[in-house]
This record gives sequence, C-alpha cells and structure tokens, in this order.
Amino acid sequence: MVKPYHDPTSHDVVQVKPTLLDMSVRPLRVALAGQPNVGKSTIFNMLTGLNQHVGNWPGKTVEQKTGQCSYKDTTINLVDLPGTYSLTANSDEERIAREYIIGESPDVVIAVVNAAILERSLYLLAELLVLQTPVILALNMVDVAAQEGMHIEPKVLEAALGIPVVPMSAAKAQGVDKLTEAVVALAHHQADYKPNVPTIRADHRDILETIQEIVQAYVPAPYPPDWIALKLLEGDKKVIEMMQAELSPERWAHVHGILRQHEDAILDVAGARYEWIGRMMRAAVVRPRAGQVTVTERLDRFATHPIWGMAMLLVVLGIVFWLTYALGTPLQNWMDIYLIHSAAEWLGTAMAGAPAWLISFFIDGLLAGAGLMLTFLPILVIFFVALGVLEDTGYMARGAYVMDRFMHLMGLHGKSFMPLCLGFGCNVPSVMGSRIIESPRARLLTILLSPLIPCTARMSVIAILAPIFFGSNALLVTWGLLGLNLIVLVALGMLLNRFILKGEQVAFIMELPLYHVPNLRTIAISVWQNLIAFLRKAGTVILAMSVVVWALSAFPGPGLENSVLGYIGQALAPLGKLMGLDWPILIAMLTSFVAKENTISTLGIIYGTATEGQVFAQTLSNVLSPAAALSFLVTQMLFVPCVATVAVIKQETHSWKWTAFSVGLLLVLSFLAGILVYQGALFLGWGV
Repeated sequence: MVKPYHDPTSHDVVQVKPTLLDMSVRPLRVALAGQPNVGKSTIFNMLTGLNQHVGNWPGKTVEQKTGQCSYKDTTINLVDLPGTYSLTANSDEERIAREYIIGESPDVVIAVVNAAILERSLYLLAELLVLQTPVILALNMVDVAAQEGMHIEPKVLEAALGIPVVPMSAAKAQGVDKLTEAVVALAHHQADYKPNVPTIRADHRDILETIQEIVQAYVPAPYPPDWIALKLLEGDKKVIEMMQAELSPERWAHVHGILRQHEDAILDVAGARYEWIGRMMRAAVVRPRAGQVTVTERLDRFATHPIWGMAMLLVVLGIVFWLTYALGTPLQNWMDIYLIHSAAEWLGTAMAGAPAWLISFFIDGLLAGAGLMLTFLPILVIFFVALGVLEDTGYMARGAYVMDRFMHLMGLHGKSFMPLCLGFGCNVPSVMGSRIIESPRARLLTILLSPLIPCTARMSVIAILAPIFFGSNALLVTWGLLGLNLIVLVALGMLLNRFILKGEQVAFIMELPLYHVPNLRTIAISVWQNLIAFLRKAGTVILAMSVVVWALSAFPGPGLENSVLGYIGQALAPLGKLMGLDWPILIAMLTSFVAKENTISTLGIIYGTATEGQVFAQTLSNVLSPAAALSFLVTQMLFVPCVATVAVIKQETHSWKWTAFSVGLLLVLSFLAGILVYQGALFLGWGV
C-alpha cells in the first residue's frame, strides 16, 4: 500500500512505500483512536506505563499523550488521540484526530471500541476505514459485555470487517500482548487486511463520483480525493472552507451548486454507515434476551434517581473527603513534625556560624515555604486515588446526569457539569473543558462559574487548615464550605443567566458508560502524573514564590512589620479588621493568586518558626478565633483562582473584559462573604 508519509523536517509531503527493512529499523508510529469511555486511556497506560509524556497538541490546549513500548525487537511510538465520536470537524478533538491520521500517516491506527456498546462504538470505525491507514479493532471490555448479556464472536467480526480484531479486557490486562503482536504483524504486512469499507447509498453514489472528478486535481496533499468528496457531501465546514480556497470561483460555484441541490446527501452517508454497522452486528453479536435486566440498569435505578441519586452523590463525596481527613491528616502532621520541624532544627544547628539572613533564607524561606508543601503528598495521593476510582468505574457520568436539573436553574444543562466537575481536580482543564458546550452563551457562563469549583489545590489548603482551626469538627466545616461554594455557584449562575447572559435553555444528551471494575494500574499512573505535576510546581512556581515572599517579609526590616510585605498588609488592615483577620493572614491569601498552595507556604514563612518549640499547626491554631478562622476559610474558598486559571479564562473568552469581570466579581464575592460570616458571628456571639 502506498501511503503519504510526512517528513517532520519538511513541510512537503512525498509518496513513499515503506519497506520491511525500513519498518525494522525505525520505530512504528501507532495512533490510538476511540470514543470517550471505551477504555482507550487504560490501554495506553497498560502499553506505555510510566514511559509517557503529557503535553498539548501544537497550537491547541487539548491534551496530547505520547508514549513508547516495545514488542520483541520492535519499538512502538504510541500517540493517544483525543476521544471523539466521529471525524467530522465539529471540535478541536475531532480535527486533531483526523488531521494526525491523514497528515502524519501512522503505520497503524488502533480503533478502540467498547464491546458492551459495540453498535455505537463502530461509527468511528466506519469513518476510519475510509482513510488509507491500516486499522486494527481493539474489542475492549469483552468481560463487561458478557456481564451485560452480550455474546460477541471476534473471529466472525474479523471476517465481516476484513481487518484484525483483538478481543481484550484492558482493565484486567487481558489481550494487551495480543494487541501489540497484531500491530507489529499488520505494520510489517504479515496480516490479512482487506477492509470492508462502508459505502454511500446508491441514491447519491453518482453525485459523489461527480464531485470527486471535479475536485480531484485540486485536492491538497495529503488528503485523499475520495475522502474530500465524501466530506463535502457531509457538509464538513473545514473541508468546505479548504476546497473553496483551493478551487477557482467558477469551479467552486459548480461544486457548491451540486451540494445545494443534494443537501440531503448527509442522510445517505450516515444511513449507509448505520446499515453497515447493522450488518456487522447481525453477523457477530448475540444480544441479551428480551426483558433481561443488566447490572448497569439495576445500579442506575438508584444512581440516577432524582432523590436517591443525589443522596448517593453526597454520600460518595462525603466518603472521599472523610478518607482524605482520616488517613491523610495524621500522615501530614507526622511529616510536619518529623521532617519539616526536625529539618529546621538540624539546619539551625548546622548553620550556627552563618549570617542570620542566610539561615533565615533556608529555614524561613525554602523549608517553611516549599518544604512544607511536601507534607501535602499523603492528602493528595488519597484524593487523586478516590477521584480516579470514581471516574474509572463510570460513576462520574452519573453525577453529571443527577446534576442536570440543577444546571437548568442556571440556564445550563448536565453537559456543563462535566467541565465543572473537572474543576474538582483543577480549574484550568475545567475552563478548557467548556469547549464541549455548543452554545457560546452557555460556554461563557460555564467559564465564569468554573473558578467557584474548589480545585484539589484549594481543597488541600482547606484539608490542612480546617483540622488546625476546628479539630474534630473539620469534616463538618469542610462540608459547609463545599456546600457554600456550590450554593454561591448556583445563585451566581441564576443571576448571570437572568440579568447579564440572557439566553435560551438547551437540551441535554449524554451517554452513560457501563459500570466496570477500575484498573488499578491506570489509576496509579494517573496519580503518579498528578503528583509529578505537583512536585514540579512545588519545585518551580511555589519555590520561587516562597523565596519572593520571604524576601518581601525580611527586607528592608528588621521585623515583619517593617518589611515590604508588612507595609502591604498594614495597608489592607482595615479590610482585614472587618473579617477579624490580621494583616499577615491577608498577605497569605493574596499570595494564593500565583498558586493556591502558597497560602500554606506563606503562613509557614510567617508563623512556621514564630514560636520555638511549637510546630506550625500549634502556632497557627492560636492566631485566629473560630469566627475569624471560619471567615478566613470562607474567603479562601471563594477567592480569585490562580493566575494560570485567569490566563486560560482570557484565552478561552478572547476578552480582557470578561477576564477582568471574573476576577473582580470573585474579589467582591470572597471579601463580602468573609465580612458577612465574621460580622454575623459577632452578632450571634459565637466563636469570638
């Protein structure tokens, strides 16, 4: 097969035919493609392990995962394409997937499908087979399909499709070796490959050939002319724009005229694919008998119930945070006492003859700032593991379904809950995730509300401070803080929807993945990557910020009150007084704009060594009254997000006006809430 091969050192595309010698020398380039929730990431993690890199696609904010694995003497460079339901350019994910396959021409594309929902998963395969790159079907989750009462004959399906089919259960590490073996065999032309490519219905087959004849000589490389003609009939906007630029006005007018006369052709294209899918299903699949209730259906009667589903969601989130406190907090305290405090004492003794400012730099700057961040690791590990389990089992999608009715209160729908839910991990992907929302108004509203979702960094700060201030009542306080954020989110969304971003209600359609046993290896890799990202932040941004905060707190001196930081804090003292907060606490909050964790590092710099013989927690617990501590935590939860999130808001809204509006709104909300909480406590005579 002659395939277009893109030389990465050149912008030209040349036609070459890889030889067996070429294939044995250079690594194979393999792409993983599939719809969301089919186990694609699990397969990628099983194949690459920790030998992977996560970044962004060039010029895009969509995540790019690349990794490497080997089979016998063959090295495989694996690219995990974004999850997409089709190859029609309606989103960045779809454009990236198809442009990579066409432009880079990988040696093999692995089309991952969920065997339990095979009929829906095969639509993407129908589009992939039209392209020139060889395709292998990874029939994943065969165990889940059997659990749901479906019986699939892989060999029969392979014969019907004309391509290699590998049954597997990636979550149980079954079939992974067979998949790599099949990839190498197909790439080296050692496997049968005669794909049964779906065709357009007869009604428009002649029209398709006519369009192809008109545009064939003008289709830019490396796009196949037959694929371009098909996409023109489908009404693909990007292809239409590209060919309009390539063709002369007269020739384009001819093509456009044909397309306008046959606007219903898209029905024949899609209809032919679904007929093709039906034939494959009839050939190789035995469906559950009529009336059989599957495991997923039984569980969803409870998990998606309007009342019990919400109760279940609250219980699940409660368990996550309880585990975080019950297991993580004692470990964090142990690390604080035996690592940070002991290291400070050792450094003080070892550097006894050094200048006072140098000792302060290491102890009060580096150790009390970035060093203290390392004690977060137990809490973060537990939190990331819990979220990974919820997502890998398929429960997170049920949360979106249950939350749909509440989203409608704000003029949104359950689809907005998905990016908002990402905010519990980090507000940056939450803002980026708004791209899945079609309505510009709903997308903007989702972006403005995303910072109100408490991210892991913000929650880790609360996880550290709540036990310090409230002891055994920390879990109850955290529940209240989390509930307050969600109440403010709904109330603000309703106000913005009614008075500022007026618009229409939109319908909500989403697919609930089947429940399945989580893959521990996938979760472990995800936790590892999150921890590495956290440590990089602690070693760069937080470390730099800790040094800056230390310098501002030490110079010109002497004493904190005579430092630059002291002058800034004292200027804000009247505002802090309304919330019961001393100015050093306000300074700690302001530094969280760079990274939320800086609140702890700054407090560590200011109070960490303030009293000899006392660890950080003991010192800090004596600084604030309960009312003031609650005011501080409320303000911290509603405060402006980190600078990275603000930058992404500007990027996604393309507007400094909306970015400034978001920052200003959260500043007003956070300080107003803090003032109301403290003044209310004073009025009631509580915790003062």
